[in-house]
Amino acid sequence: MKPVSALLAKRALPVCSVKPDDTVFSALQLLAQHEVGALVVMEADKLVGVLSERDYTRKVALQGKSSKDTRVGDIMTSNVLVVTPETGTRMCMAIMREKKIRHLPVVDGGRVVGMISIRDLMDDLIEQHEFTIAQLESYINS
Repeated sequence: MKPVSALLAKRALPVCSVKPDDTVFSALQLLAQHEVGALVVMEADKLVGVLSERDYTRKVALQGKSSKDTRVGDIMTSNVLVVTPETGTRMCMAIMREKKIRHLPVVDGGRVVGMISIRDLMDDLIEQHEFTIAQLESYINS
């Protein structure tokens, strides 16, 4: 399988981030604006967490808290698993499956260079399968 850098090269999306002191409400607006399911949480240039829709639903909505009064730092996942641009997509799938997570920040030399999601991995896998099928059909028909 290909490296994560190949997935990131297919899109020119900026890395969406928030700060620990931002409100959850402002983070939700950013999630909606960029149509993503998770944001990296940065303090200066340092990755300190990830905020996902799952964090919101379990730690704010289900607990009856207000997203306008709750800070990102209070609900973010702070023990963040990361991958590098060289990490293979198969390894990313294994990490996500084992840890039951849907997003992985991509870090290169201590700098966040992207975020991949399970959707990115599934889209790539489907694309690979479609290519293989097309090659096999071409071989059979020739």
